[in-house]
Amino acid sequence: MMFSPIYILFSLLHLPIITAWGPLGHDTTAWVASHFVSEATAEYLKDLLDNHGEDYLARIASWADIPGNSRRTDHFIDAHDDLANRNCNVNYARDCKQEGCVISALAEYTEQALAPATGNGDINQAVRLLVHFIGDLHQPLHNEDVAQGGTQLHVRWESSDRTLHKVWDTQIAEKLTEELGGRPTDRASRWADQLASKITDGEFADQKREWLKHLDVRNPNGTAMIWSQESNQLFSRVVSVPTKSEEKSLAEITMSKLGQLSRDKLLGPVIVWQLGLTQWPSRFMVVDKENFD
Repeated sequence: MMFSPIYILFSLLHLPIITAWGPLGHDTTAWVASHFVSEATAEYLKDLLDNHGEDYLARIASWADIPGNSRRTDHFIDAHDDLANRNCNVNYARDCKQEGCVISALAEYTEQALAPATGNGDINQAVRLLVHFIGDLHQPLHNEDVAQGGTQLHVRWESSDRTLHKVWDTQIAEKLTEELGGRPTDRASRWADQLASKITDGEFADQKREWLKHLDVRNPNGTAMIWSQESNQLFSRVVSVPTKSEEKSLAEITMSKLGQLSRDKLLGPVIVWQLGLTQWPSRFMVVDKENFD
C-alpha cells in the first residue's frame, strides 16, 4: 500500500493554550518529526511549503497561533471532568463547541489535505494547521475544562506565582532545555536530536510502535478522540484540585502532584514522559514506516 506524503506527515505529527505548547514545544515536535520523514516526503513538503531548509516544518509549527490564521476554538476541547472524584473523560458531543474544537479541526484539515481536488494553496494551509493542532492535542490542558484549562490554577514556579497552564505550556520546556543554550530555535533543534535518538535506539525504542497503534488517517475524528483521551487521562493522573473546605493553596496541592522542577526534579520526568513517550515524537508527523523501525 502506498502512503501519500500527507498521510505520512499526519502519522509523524502524532508525537506528543491557546498556544498549546509554547513555540519551543511546537518547534521541537516539528524537528522530531523531520527526523523520521522519508526523503521523498521531505522533498514534497519542502516544495509545498517553499522552504528547502532543514527547518521546513519547525518554521511553520506556530503559524496557527498568529492572529487570523486559525479559529480560536480549534486549539482545544473542553472536557467537563469531575476531577475531585477522578471521573475524567472526553465526550465529543458534550465537549466540542458548536463552533468546533481541536478534534473537529483535525478531521477537517486532514480531509482538506487529502481531497484529490484540493489545490496546493489549500494543502499548504492544511499542513500548517495540522502540524500545530496535533501538537495542541497532546497538551493535556488543551483537553480539559477544569479552571479554564488550567489558566485559573495558580502554582509556585521558580519562586514566582504562575498559572498551571503557563508553566506546563512553556516554562517546563524552557527549564528542561536551559543547559542546551542558544536561541529558542536552536534549543528546539538540539532537544529534538536528543529525543529522536531515544526513539531510534534509546529508552523509547520499545514503545514507539505502540504510539502508532490507533493511527487511522481514514478516520481522523476517531484517531483524534483516542489521542485526546490519552492527554485528558494524563491530566487527571497528575493534577489535584482542592475542595472548598481545604486550607491548602492551589499552588501547594497542584505542585505536590506535579513536583517543582527547581526543588525536587519530579516535574521534569513527567513532562519528558509526555513528550517522548505518549506521542510527541511518534505521531507528530506521519512517520514513514521504514524510517521509524
